[in-house]
Amino acid sequence: MARHRATDPAHRLGVLLADAGGPGSSGAEIPLSPGYFGAEIRARFDIVGFDLRGTGRTDYIDCETTPDDPGDEPADQAEFDALRARNRQLVADCRARNLPVFDHADTATNARDLDAVRRALGEDRISFHGASYGTLLGQQYAERYGDHVRAMVLDGVIDHSVDLAHFVGDRAAAVDELFGQFTAWCARTATCALHGRDVLATWRRAQMAADGMPFPHNWLRDQVYADMRVPDWDDVARVIADTAAGTSPVRAEFTPNYEAVRLAVVCQDFDLWMPTFARYSAMHAEELRRSPIMRGSTIGHGEATACLGVAGPPANPPHRLNVSKAPRILLLSSRYDPATPYAWAVNAHRQAPANTTLLTYEGSGHGAYRRTPCTLAAVDGYLLTPKTPRHDFSCPA
Repeated sequence: MARHRATDPAHRLGVLLADAGGPGSSGAEIPLSPGYFGAEIRARFDIVGFDLRGTGRTDYIDCETTPDDPGDEPADQAEFDALRARNRQLVADCRARNLPVFDHADTATNARDLDAVRRALGEDRISFHGASYGTLLGQQYAERYGDHVRAMVLDGVIDHSVDLAHFVGDRAAAVDELFGQFTAWCARTATCALHGRDVLATWRRAQMAADGMPFPHNWLRDQVYADMRVPDWDDVARVIADTAAGTSPVRAEFTPNYEAVRLAVVCQDFDLWMPTFARYSAMHAEELRRSPIMRGSTIGHGEATACLGVAGPPANPPHRLNVSKAPRILLLSSRYDPATPYAWAVNAHRQAPANTTLLTYEGSGHGAYRRTPCTLAAVDGYLLTPKTPRHDFSCPA
């Protein structure tokens, strides 16, 4: 755990706990990062973060990777069997290396840890700011301990009610919608490396070229996806142009131990069971139907297929949001978010209309809090008061 004490203790409003998601990000780093929250929030709150189970400086979940990677898009029964066998062995080895925490790292358990932190701090109520996967921690805390919540901001909302088709398909659709925003940007921006060219045609040529390069399958999609999360449109354009011309590096990076932690967290928070090749094929066909441009979502497809190796039902199964004991929660989402689709924020809001207000950032990228003065003022104003409009509102791109 780490704490940054309020710099204006005479006007201190309490404790603000924060989680940056991942899963795999270090929550304890947030209070030590002066740019995460602005000066007024740091003046009025003790900022507190803690490393969730398996992350940061806790019992860090670490898995050995296997050199015989069969890829995560099996084309037939034999390739599906090979992928499932490989993932089962990977999960078994990872679990054995990381007991006992591996079996007790789901988000419902982390929510109980969050309340233990609240009690240890001696606080009756806390404020909470969760981003990305951290929004699921906030939701599950509010469901169980809503009467201990003063204010809660959830930025980049996870929808814990989704089934396999929506877990993968909604993300697939979101990346294609975001690619459309990139295309529009390139058409109006002279500095875009693809300006004046047929972006979709160039993208298809780049995909064909990438398939023939000695890099992991779908590396181009993964790199473009990583840039789109920011978004870094300049780099998206350069990567596509370079690849179409026959040269491009592989640079995609994610949270340090994300690929290990997701086995213990995501696979226990969602029901991603695919017992047969027919079930996988149906999921993949729907993914490609909803995402003909990007060929699906890096994160959605990758998490679903990684969980092929996990046996049994999830410890923390999906369910509809019920935060009836909590005060009004501010949900925040970019209109074009490739990781946590806007549709997820809308659906979470629909499940708890009496206890949530939705703020839409009408722009692109994963997460919206610090995008513009409008989003920043809305979130900080809510945390400081805490009052949020009963009607949904938006901030321009």
